[in-house]
Amino acid sequence: MNRRRSGTGLGIPFWLGVIFLVFLLVFAVVGPGLRHDPLIAVADKHLAPSALYWLGTDEQGRDVFARLAQGARISLMVGFIVQAISLIVGTTVGIIGVFGPRWIGQPLLRLTDAMFAFPDILLAILIIGVWGMGMTPVIAALAITAWPAVARLVKTQAAMLNEREFVIASKALGASTWWNVTRHVVPHLMPLLAAVAMVEVAGTILGESALSFLGIGVQPPNPSWGSMINSARAEMNSHPMLLLWPCLILSLTVFALNFVGDGLRQRLDPRHR
Repeated sequence: MNRRRSGTGLGIPFWLGVIFLVFLLVFAVVGPGLRHDPLIAVADKHLAPSALYWLGTDEQGRDVFARLAQGARISLMVGFIVQAISLIVGTTVGIIGVFGPRWIGQPLLRLTDAMFAFPDILLAILIIGVWGMGMTPVIAALAITAWPAVARLVKTQAAMLNEREFVIASKALGASTWWNVTRHVVPHLMPLLAAVAMVEVAGTILGESALSFLGIGVQPPNPSWGSMINSARAEMNSHPMLLLWPCLILSLTVFALNFVGDGLRQRLDPRHR
């Protein structure tokens, strides 16, 4: 009965989020090449939506539909790459902080605590300012600001699992630390990390859009939802639709990722069952 109640408890927002993310993934894969090149002008500027240009053209005559799709591809790529890096680094640091030697674990945990002293967006701007602008610096900056939260979560959960009966019994039977970590601790962490990662991807996409909005993220001619919002902001009174589309798809993406992440946490985290 509890299992059935948990499954049905995912709710309509979760499934709407899943449907939208599937649509977004297809949109990002096939959308950029479906109609026109998103990087060059293909018609007159500020054309209204039509059968040829589904969402019209922007201030330079580029296809808005194709640029939104290319922006979706860039945002999803940045989001998932950053989260993959942060999960690997954060999980490693958190596990070492609990199970590793103190002379390694304690400095890593102190470094993790120190990272929280810097606001994420300001630290990302600093890293990009030193490194330079482009896709790689954006990914690196966002990954550097993302892994400490994962490390703290993993450290807390790993410390709790280390006191669980099955880990204590495994130690009593002579199992090594490596065995306990890889066979008991990490498998129990994966469902929670998968749910948290979905929510964190939303934050990463927002971070990338904010950096691009400021002009230090993804550089032209590559489109980003943030740079599209910034470009459309200057003409929002005369051509409000140019501002509406990137704002709408960015908002829906963030909502969908949060809905799916919350649903997965309820379904996969034993504390919510």
